[in-house]
Amino acid sequence: MKFILDHLFIVSIVVLSGGALLLPALLPRGKRASTLQVTQLMNRGKTVLVDIRSADEFAKGHLRDAKNIPLSDLSSRIAELDKAKNKTIVVVCQTGARADKAAKILEAAGFTDVVGLDGGLTAWQAAGLPTAK
Repeated sequence: MKFILDHLFIVSIVVLSGGALLLPALLPRGKRASTLQVTQLMNRGKTVLVDIRSADEFAKGHLRDAKNIPLSDLSSRIAELDKAKNKTIVVVCQTGARADKAAKILEAAGFTDVVGLDGGLTAWQAAGLPTAK
């Protein structure tokens, strides 16, 4: 106890930095699917892949049959996905970080089954799965 009182500043920095590291893990995320789960969904045929990366990123490589709608355009182009409201929408970005924002936009528009690819295209490529150009 004496150590804590004598080094209150250092102890508070340690506690705050630990809390800052733990915070992202505690925040609610949208539904996520692993590369294996996305592959299984694709094989069932009831899936629409939406790649929310920019057109330049998309041109460098993307999942086969993915539809490119950049996150910045998603709200205005959401009507393009209306026919897929009864299907599972898989949102793909580079690392999975932007997928939650896109999932919230889609859910607000009435899509009920929206998942993000956990780890994004980076995880897909790390698993050795094919991409198209």
